[in-house]
Amino acid sequence: MNTSALTPTARPKKAAGDAYLRFELYPNTSAVFSMRHVQEAMVLPVRRLTPMPSMPACMLGLMNRRSRVLWVVDLARMLGLAALDTTVQQYNLVIIQVGLVTLGLAVQRVEGITWIEPNQIQSPIGQVMPSLVPYLRGCAIQQQDQAKTLLMVLDAEAVAQSSILRNP
Repeated sequence: MNTSALTPTARPKKAAGDAYLRFELYPNTSAVFSMRHVQEAMVLPVRRLTPMPSMPACMLGLMNRRSRVLWVVDLARMLGLAALDTTVQQYNLVIIQVGLVTLGLAVQRVEGITWIEPNQIQSPIGQVMPSLVPYLRGCAIQQQDQAKTLLMVLDAEAVAQSSILRNP
């Protein structure tokens, strides 16, 4: 019997920084939300979404989650970027909660958890479109597979309090 297979492996060191949920906002563009505001990530079949008439284009509809009704928003479209493909059979959602506001944010793809140290977050001015700046805490550059990737660090409070959502 090979006893080396039973030997416990070394524990990975605790990741430095704060935990963030990383997702693809639109093709080739990643963004993150602080895990302090993320309740869960899930896949929502389109048939479980109830479209609402006379709403802004970014409002995909309402969903029932654990006996609560939540708005589902196309996050990229709300931020003035390209809309999600509406012919899909399911949406990838990031559920955030800010105070009493809970939202389902539809994104291209959920990528997992990443850690960012506070000193890695830089001003977004000059790095992204000016229309995105009010929704950002900043930008962070991460090394990934021989290339550096710019991550948009979204401000969950700014997203939840967006005028688009308050005055549909």
